[in-house]
Amino acid sequence: MLEGYDAFLRRFKAKGIWRALTELSSDALTYGLAGFIVVLAFAQPAFEATRYSDWKTTDDFAVTFLDRFGNEIGRRGIVLNDSVPLEEIPDSLVKATLATEDRRFFSHFGIDAVGTFRAMVENARAGGVVQGGSSLTQQLAKNLFLSNERSLSRKIKEAYLALWLEANLSKQEILKLYLDRAYMGGGVFGVTAAAEFYFNKNVRELTLAESAMLAGLYKAPTKYAPHINLPAARARANEVLTNMVQAGFLTEGQVIGARRNPALAVDRSQEQLPEYFLDWALDEVKKLARRNPALAKDRIVTVRTTLDPALQRQADLAVETVLRENGKLRDASEAALVSMIPDGAVVAMVGGRSYGESQFNRAVNALRQPGSSFKPFVYMTAFLNGYTPESIVPDRPVWIGNWSPKNYSRSYRGPVTLRTALTKSINTIPVRLSLDFGREKIIETAYAMGLTHELENSVSLPIGSSEVSAIDMASSYSVFANGGYKATAYAILEVKNSDGKVLYRREQDEQPPKRVLPEDKVHMINGILVNVVEAGTARRARIDGVVAAGKTGTTNAYRDAWFVGYTGNFATAVWFGNDDFSSTRRVTGGSLPAMTWQLYMDYAHKGIELARMPGVEAETLPRLAKAVSSKPAKKLTVFSQPRVLKRRTQDLLTTIGQDLHRLVEENKTRAALDAPSSPTDFAAAQ
Repeated sequence: MLEGYDAFLRRFKAKGIWRALTELSSDALTYGLAGFIVVLAFAQPAFEATRYSDWKTTDDFAVTFLDRFGNEIGRRGIVLNDSVPLEEIPDSLVKATLATEDRRFFSHFGIDAVGTFRAMVENARAGGVVQGGSSLTQQLAKNLFLSNERSLSRKIKEAYLALWLEANLSKQEILKLYLDRAYMGGGVFGVTAAAEFYFNKNVRELTLAESAMLAGLYKAPTKYAPHINLPAARARANEVLTNMVQAGFLTEGQVIGARRNPALAVDRSQEQLPEYFLDWALDEVKKLARRNPALAKDRIVTVRTTLDPALQRQADLAVETVLRENGKLRDASEAALVSMIPDGAVVAMVGGRSYGESQFNRAVNALRQPGSSFKPFVYMTAFLNGYTPESIVPDRPVWIGNWSPKNYSRSYRGPVTLRTALTKSINTIPVRLSLDFGREKIIETAYAMGLTHELENSVSLPIGSSEVSAIDMASSYSVFANGGYKATAYAILEVKNSDGKVLYRREQDEQPPKRVLPEDKVHMINGILVNVVEAGTARRARIDGVVAAGKTGTTNAYRDAWFVGYTGNFATAVWFGNDDFSSTRRVTGGSLPAMTWQLYMDYAHKGIELARMPGVEAETLPRLAKAVSSKPAKKLTVFSQPRVLKRRTQDLLTTIGQDLHRLVEENKTRAALDAPSSPTDFAAAQ
């Protein structure tokens, strides 16, 4: 029986070239199936979001943001209360979108193989990425479910999710979702919101020229946003019109009018919105919605934030002033600033020099080496393990394997106290301390105080080699400013729905802060970090009449420069550097960052009640003792309103005074003109 079976199989035995082709096909099928399984495994996590029935609207919010005083400062999200059906969206906008983003949209199955191949050829010819290969469905998949990271795994997930969308939605539904979800610059999502923002009109009323300008935003909404760069937006719109002609949607004669009369956007150049803060605040709203069922249901909300508009303006001014005057000379192109009340309430945020040029929020999302500004975590760990500011540790060469830290001065002081070591930012001492109690304890302290990103347990960790964010540094130093309590950064004070119902109020819905450091240890570190400002590397950060503390940080090759400082009222982190990690021209933490910090914080402390820094008295500081003793004793009155409200009142009174002065001068001028001329007038004016 077996022999008969073998004889039967031999009839199908391939020989010669057919055998080679058969084996090749078999191997290809095997490896292809294995590859498919591996790729599917990569894509599987992306399908988690599709399990929910509301996956289309999971992150859909229409948010009106207010400052801490209740004044509107901007909006974010999509337009939920004015959805326009696809059939009512202008045909010119639909055709402009398809001609520019996906001409074969109605003929492919979610992945445009022809378009992808064409993009690969064009990019190869250009020697770079000049044309995207993602279909409109793939772009929608990314907008709905994925981040903007550039990676192979994301492209794999994007492709599978595109197939899933095509299987579950009609082409019209996909197109409508794309038009509603695409980011259009200016903090708005979807063509409906974009039409209102850029042209102050309903999307149904868009002209061909305006449709072309909007369709040009999909590729690079920041670069081509007409309220930021109208010439670039018009040039891009002209390309879109050409695409429409090439796709056969319109003739050259039909687009000539739009070419000759390009769209004119609403002038918003005078609007100074806290764009970086608003982006971060929107993310905070989404996080809050994930743990607040009421907020997850009401997606049209008004959010009162922690932002102080006066401080935000000064933060923008400080960063821009220092960069304008010193950036080019010192090869520093970017900066970031985060300032908060010591409980974590962010009052000002600068994520970069220009939001129009780059929406990347360096204050929140950039991870940079902190250098010596990390050392307070090491010294605090030392205090928690029995050391004191007067403990003596030798400053001499220390080797861990073949690595040895060098001091900035390239010299060694011998036995020094921890107070001197931190004030003078000696590098060998924190490394020696880490050998005593272990780097793991340093990491525990840093996490407890507020650092959130993974810290690499390397030999150079104690001198700041592991990357951190500016907002985490400000949050962590706030623990020193408030006496030892956790101060997680937050932006939201209150959330109301469209009916005015309160969905969230921080003072009611959040737990009181937890103590993370003993008060006496905080007093120790504060006493040292005050010396850094008074007599150490941060002397440029001094504020007249104000007790300030902090630490500078400078990394290898001057790639990063930090100053993170605080008073009893505010904690502020400032970073300077370049996005490409190139070196600056010897920018240290005690130079541009400290100057920026001082320029901002000096303004922030005008007209407010000065809060005491835990463990530090102004009378003990030589620079401030004279100023304090020369003033008569005065009892401070504590008000229940936010302290910064006094500055707002002061600004209002100043404005009123200026108006009154102008009226007086106008009346004087009018009286002089009405009075009869006299030969004594000239003499009286002398």
